[in-house]
Amino acid sequence: EVQLVESGGGLVQAGGSLRLSCAASGFIFDDYAIGWFRQAPGKEREGVSCISRSDTRNSDGSTDYADSVKGRFTISSDNAKNTVYLQMNSLKPEDTAVHYCAVANSYYSGSYYYPCQWEYNYWGQGTQVTVSS
Repeated sequence: EVQLVESGGGLVQAGGSLRLSCAASGFIFDDYAIGWFRQAPGKEREGVSCISRSDTRNSDGSTDYADSVKGRFTISSDNAKNTVYLQMNSLKPEDTAVHYCAVANSYYSGSYYYPCQWEYNYWGQGTQVTVSS
């Protein structure tokens, strides 16, 4: 059973930083992606940042960022701990949302290098990020 446990959310002032963690377990896939998505009240869920990995080649693949977070957020992985991190700097009030971690083990034709476009079938419970102005 795939399990994803998010942590690191909280309340921070604009301009501050938070680091989200996603501890993943319970799956063995040759190629997969782990992504961070967020959903604010009244808005659709959006991909924030994603990273793909090939266990067959024992290497990380591509990273993907939403335009709104480029230059502010950084995604990274610690494969020994099966954990993916999202370092969020220069936070803005519009970053306020529930942030979800998800795993994808399949992708659509043409989306291999864009891991946020993969097919995400496993989701965590989410962690709230609130940025005050």
